[in-house]
Amino acid sequence: MSQPVDNLAITLFSEILAVDQLARNTMSKVLPKGMELSHFSVLNHLAFSGTERSPAQLAKTFHLTRGAMTNTLGKLEWAGWVHIRPDWDDARRKMVAISLPGLRRAMPPWPRSRRSLRGGRAGRGRARPRGASGAARAQASALGRGLERHPLGHDQSVIRSGRRLEVT
Repeated sequence: MSQPVDNLAITLFSEILAVDQLARNTMSKVLPKGMELSHFSVLNHLAFSGTERSPAQLAKTFHLTRGAMTNTLGKLEWAGWVHIRPDWDDARRKMVAISLPGLRRAMPPWPRSRRSLRGGRAGRGRARPRGASGAARAQASALGRGLERHPLGHDQSVIRSGRRLEVT
C-alpha cells in the first residue's frame, strides 16, 4: 500500500478506538453500583432478544469462552438479575432468562449518561470531549444526541414470550 492510504487507515482506526474508549468510559461511570459493562451487555442482549438463551449461545454471541460467560452469568444470578434453569429437553444444558429486576437494570441510564456527556450539568452546552480529534468529537456529540430517544420506545416496555412486561 502507499503511504497516504496507510496513514488514512491508521487515522481511521485511531478515531474509532477513541470513540469506543469515550463511550465505554461514559457508560462505566453511569452504571449502577456493582454492575460492570459486561454485565450490562448481557442483560441488554437478553432484554432485547426476549428469549431464553443457553450459556454457550451467549458465549458465541459475545465471542467469549464458555468459562468467561459462566463466570459472568454466575455474578448476574447472584445479583438476582437473571434466572438460570435446566433445559427441559436436554438436562445437560441450562437456559438463561432475564429477571424482572434484571430487566429494570438493563434499561440504559440515558439521562445520567447524557448529563455526563454534556460536561456534568445540563445547560452547560454541547459535549466537547478533551483530547479527541475533530472526528471523534463529532462522533461523541452525535452519540449524545442519539441518547435522547429510549431504544425500547417511550413507554419502556418489552414484549417477551407473548406478554408485555412493564418497566418502571
